[in-house]
Amino acid sequence: MHSLIAKPVAIAIVLFARAITAVRAIWANDGLPPRRCIYFANHSSHGDFILIWTVLPPRLRGQARPVAGADYWLRSPLTTFIGREVFNAVLIERDRERRTQDPVEQMAAAIDAGSSLIVFPEGTRNQTDEPLLPFKSGLFHLAAVRPGIDLVPVWINNLNRVMPKGEIVPIPLICTVTFGSPIRLELGETKDGFLARARAALISLSPKHSGGSE
Repeated sequence: MHSLIAKPVAIAIVLFARAITAVRAIWANDGLPPRRCIYFANHSSHGDFILIWTVLPPRLRGQARPVAGADYWLRSPLTTFIGREVFNAVLIERDRERRTQDPVEQMAAAIDAGSSLIVFPEGTRNQTDEPLLPFKSGLFHLAAVRPGIDLVPVWINNLNRVMPKGEIVPIPLICTVTFGSPIRLELGETKDGFLARARAALISLSPKHSGGSE
């Protein structure tokens, strides 16, 4: 029964996100990712992955699975249904003491099954004035166990203004989702070197960095 409801709910979420944000995708010169990949993005709102998911063409959207905290999405029957059935999220237990699975193994298994992933290397929402929080090590470890997969940087602009922290009703504003050229873990690259390079690739997509306005 849930699987029958999930598809129309997904369509409704896409239409609602487009209506509120008039979101548009800005693709890199490389165009659409030709194969499964890891989209890694800045994180300022609970709606971040929804906006990425919304702008992906249906073929790519069907492959894309957000990586999200199990504690958030399993907190009620409704959020569990949306997280599992609608978005098919890879749900990670953030409390190390309660984990029964290794998060990197969970993500690698999803990639092996043919999925793309949407991840947020900052690990939590950025509520500071800095463009990005320091990256957690998970992106490096995932790239290390699956070195042949492309990692596509994605900058989400304006969504934190659509749904400011503490607000219930979204504010209609135009948002953009900018996709950069893919990167890969280089042979012999250190964790710190890779994370710095990935972070720089993501920041380079920010309108402030490129001289645009927000």
